[in-house]
Amino acid sequence: METAYTIRKMEKSDLDQVNEIEQLSFTVPWSKESLLYEIEQNLFAKYMVVELEGKVVGYCGVWVIMEDAQITNIAVHPDFRGMKIGEALLTFAIQLSKEMNAKRLSLEVRVTNYIAQSLYKKLGFTVGGIRKRYYTDNQEDALVMWVNVQ
Repeated sequence: METAYTIRKMEKSDLDQVNEIEQLSFTVPWSKESLLYEIEQNLFAKYMVVELEGKVVGYCGVWVIMEDAQITNIAVHPDFRGMKIGEALLTFAIQLSKEMNAKRLSLEVRVTNYIAQSLYKKLGFTVGGIRKRYYTDNQEDALVMWVNVQ
């Protein structure tokens, strides 16, 4: 059964729900103030949410600076994982990057986050490098993954 959801631009009124997803998804979550700055003041940032039955169940942020786009955050509420919402968000981010004339899109992912890596590879991302001790909570390395969007 297909689930009907909408992907739209993140608004200030979404911040409480997005912050809840952020807190549930990451060991070092961004603050609500950081997210507010991203959507109101960062001219390079584009943030979107997935809305399902009036509830924000996922979100994604992308910075586009000239030819390079970077996923800053992507997360789905734990209760809604496994429904291909993350895949839809990432596909949307790839298309948005392309429309904004980026040539490539990158992201960092924990070396132990095999589920996310599998999704990224499914959508064409390849490993381009490693950022040693990238994550401040446990000094875990990050894989840098890229996909060409043009």
